[in-house]
Amino acid sequence: MIQEKIKKIYKVKVSRIEKVSSNSHLIEIDLPFEIDIKAGQFISIYCNGLTLRRPFSVYYHSGNKIGILFKERGKGTSYIKSLRTGDLIDITGPLGNGFNIKNKKSLLIGAGIGVAPMAFLKSELDKRGIENLFACGFLNKNEIPNNINIDKIYTDDGSYGETGSVLNYTERLINQFKPEIIYTCGPYIVLKTIAKTAQEYGIEVQVAMEKVMACGIGICRGCVIDVKKEGKIVNATVCKDGPVFSGSEVVWQ
Repeated sequence: MIQEKIKKIYKVKVSRIEKVSSNSHLIEIDLPFEIDIKAGQFISIYCNGLTLRRPFSVYYHSGNKIGILFKERGKGTSYIKSLRTGDLIDITGPLGNGFNIKNKKSLLIGAGIGVAPMAFLKSELDKRGIENLFACGFLNKNEIPNNINIDKIYTDDGSYGETGSVLNYTERLINQFKPEIIYTCGPYIVLKTIAKTAQEYGIEVQVAMEKVMACGIGICRGCVIDVKKEGKIVNATVCKDGPVFSGSEVVWQ
C-alpha cells in the first residue's frame, strides 16, 4: 500500500524553504510518489548529527508535495532552517492518527504553531463542502504566516484582528457560529480550556496534542498521557495513539 511505503525512511528533496512570519519558516518537500495523509498526522525529519528525529505536523499536502511550518527552537530546527532548495533529507511518515472528519458544522481553533494542522484540516473541509469557521490566536500580527486562510484572527497585543487570547472569544464563537463539532490544536492550556468549554456546551471536540516526541512510533513511551477508556484511566502515547484525541477522553491535569 502507498501509505505503508512512506512509513519507511525515504530520501526526499527540499523544493522550497522560506521565512513566512517573524518567528516561523516553511519547508516544502517533494515526495517520490503521492501518499494519503490525514490532517493532524505528522512526519519526522532526520537532522544531521542528531540522534532523534524531529516531528512536525503537516501544514499542507498537494499531490506529491508536503509543507511543514516550524519555529526555530533548537539544534534540530536550526538544521532544518539551514537547508536549501535541492537538498536531500530523509523522513518517515505519515505518523499518528489524524482528525476524524465528520460532516458537521465545524469550528476550528488554533493557537501559535498549532495553526499548521488546522490550516490543513480547513482545506480538507472546504474540499468536502463542509461548513466551517477557522479562528486562530497569535501574540502579534508579525507571527501570522503569510498567505494563510484564516476567518477570525486574534492577537494578544491587538496589532491585528481582535485584541486578546483566542480563549477569550471561544464562547462567543460557539454562540454565534453554533458549531456541531470543534477541532483544535495549540498549547496544552488552550486545548484543556477549549475541551472543557465544549463539554459545557455539549459539543464534540477533537484535540491535536502537542508533546515532545522521541521515537515517534510509540516505543519509547516518552510522550505518554492519561486517557479514559471504558471507565478506566490508561496510558496513551501522543505519537502513536494520537496526536488527535477526543477532548472528552483526555485526563486534563
